[in-house]
Amino acid sequence: MYKYVGIFMVAFAVLIFVFLGSVDGFSTSHQVCTYDATKMCKPALATAAFSTISFLLGAVTSVVSGFLGMKIATYANARTTLEARKGVGKAFIVAFRSGAVMGFLLAANGLVVLYITINLFKLYYGDDWGGLFEAITGYGLGGSSMALFGRVGGGIYTKAADVGADLVGKVERNIPEDDPRNPAVIADNVGDNVGDIAGMGSDLFGSYAESSCAALVVASISSFGINHEFTAMLYPLIISAVGILVCLITTLFATDFFEIKAVKEIEPALKKQLVISTVLMTVGIAVVSWVALPASFTIFNFGTQKDVTNWQLFLCVAVGLWAGLIIGFVTEYYTSNAYSPVQDVADSCRTGAATNVIFGLALGYKSVIIPIFAIAISIFVSFSFAAMYGIAVAALGMLSTIATGLAIDAYGPISDNAGGIAEMAGMSHRIRERTDALDAAGNTTAAIGKGFAIGSAALVSLALFGAFVSRASITTVDVLTPKVFIGLIVGAMLPYWFSAMTMKSVGSAALKMVEEVRRQFNTIPGLMEGTAKPDYATCVKISTDASIKEMIPPGALVMLTPLIVGIFFGVETLSGVLAGSLVSGVQIAISASNTGGAWDNAKKYIEAGASDHARSLGPKGSDPHKAAVIGDTIGDPLKDTSGPSLNILIKLMAVESLVFAPFFATHGGLLFKI
Repeated sequence: MYKYVGIFMVAFAVLIFVFLGSVDGFSTSHQVCTYDATKMCKPALATAAFSTISFLLGAVTSVVSGFLGMKIATYANARTTLEARKGVGKAFIVAFRSGAVMGFLLAANGLVVLYITINLFKLYYGDDWGGLFEAITGYGLGGSSMALFGRVGGGIYTKAADVGADLVGKVERNIPEDDPRNPAVIADNVGDNVGDIAGMGSDLFGSYAESSCAALVVASISSFGINHEFTAMLYPLIISAVGILVCLITTLFATDFFEIKAVKEIEPALKKQLVISTVLMTVGIAVVSWVALPASFTIFNFGTQKDVTNWQLFLCVAVGLWAGLIIGFVTEYYTSNAYSPVQDVADSCRTGAATNVIFGLALGYKSVIIPIFAIAISIFVSFSFAAMYGIAVAALGMLSTIATGLAIDAYGPISDNAGGIAEMAGMSHRIRERTDALDAAGNTTAAIGKGFAIGSAALVSLALFGAFVSRASITTVDVLTPKVFIGLIVGAMLPYWFSAMTMKSVGSAALKMVEEVRRQFNTIPGLMEGTAKPDYATCVKISTDASIKEMIPPGALVMLTPLIVGIFFGVETLSGVLAGSLVSGVQIAISASNTGGAWDNAKKYIEAGASDHARSLGPKGSDPHKAAVIGDTIGDPLKDTSGPSLNILIKLMAVESLVFAPFFATHGGLLFKI
């Protein structure tokens, strides 16, 4: 898989160089600055070269983060299973710490590479900060384009295996989940690592890189950049650095200050992580804003400079931070089986799969309401205070506790696979119960992580959109002009097209997987009795081939749309497309991942049989349980493939437009020039 991604990386790097170099006909002489006609700036060719370098750096960092995350997770899986022999508390600490290791690794990786790159580029650019930070935007593009392949490829890989294993194993053959007799079981467990850990890691890394880039671009043409105040200029990076320290302290609360003894303490402990990190971070941001920023300064606002004070900027970051927490908790309310929404979905399984599906879809649509209001309020507040820079730092505020967010997110697949290992190694029933308890909490926290990723993607994309509009020197985007309106309506359609591609890919890959698993059950003698071993390798190969082949069309859709629109229709139509895809993509992404999460936990609720209500719905294998399994299977591609990949679609199109903005502004809009 990394081979194909590598080929793409090199090809796209060449494309960036050629497009951006041709802005000024590949001349090496200095050009007039974009924002200040009295000064001379470095040539466009330099921006092309340095954008290409930062693109490759971002891509490599993203791939390395995902790869190391998978390494950590594979070590952690078996250790968690072994610790589960001693009790739930011990297993929880191992799973959580390994998640934390991955979170810190990612946050620190992104920060350190970005900081070093800025300082190295400064050696060449000197005082031309506008050009310097324009070249840095390639870093975000690199990070996100790799995340797209990790998310889509990983999502197709894991869900093809999961759907195939569930349909044949649980529904047709009535064998438990992760049973070693099931040929698709290895592919399913490998897939958890690929999709949930490598995909999620590079996704959040992409958001983080892009929001930093968007903030830096806007800051470089504000008073920070004009007066060359380096500390204030790097305010976005300082926020992230404080975030790492805050998350370090927060992690200790889960593992060292309070011991977890019972199953029911797991979920509250993970939720406390979010609250503690948010509260501490608010204090941290206040200190940073007071120390690093001048008392008042100006921020570039579509052609004018806007006066802003340091406490206003603090409020921008804080509002993003708290909006993230709200989105996290709303997601948790709609996807955890401790609350009524999921219990209602489970209850509807009495009358079969159809009612389960209807209730689940309704729940997903309903769960969009509060997160959207939270995003809307944070956009309004931060834009009123500090224009587009405010939105960029609000996105950074939401991502500042990324290490904790990733820790509770990676915790899910780690405990899931620990359960798989316990089942396959034939360990006692008690251990499987403990890992299941860890996993049920992990399911909810994974949904919270996805909520964060989607919320931050919305803010990041808007910030990038603002930076793009500033860079392409458009002062207003008028919805009533036909150029812009056709962009809006087409942009709003793109997430549907993209979801159709990813869902269909999962469906067709799952179809092959189901046929293969059925073939093995029917032709290998002694497989059901457990005397013969299934052929795991064929199933892994089906998943791998499907994910590599099927990730190309959706990837091409996202990567080519901004280029085609920008070249043929120009920057105004492109700004419409970006706004349209942002507005519709967020809604589909939230509803898809919450619907899937709710179905999954409704099934777990029936299986665990923890309350009288759950027991009345029957043991595993009863009719309501089978209906719940069908809902869960439909929800798999929603919550793990199309939902999470959509937030990359939103961000990637915006960051790509920003990187190519100089080219579109000079040579774009061919059709309207005829």
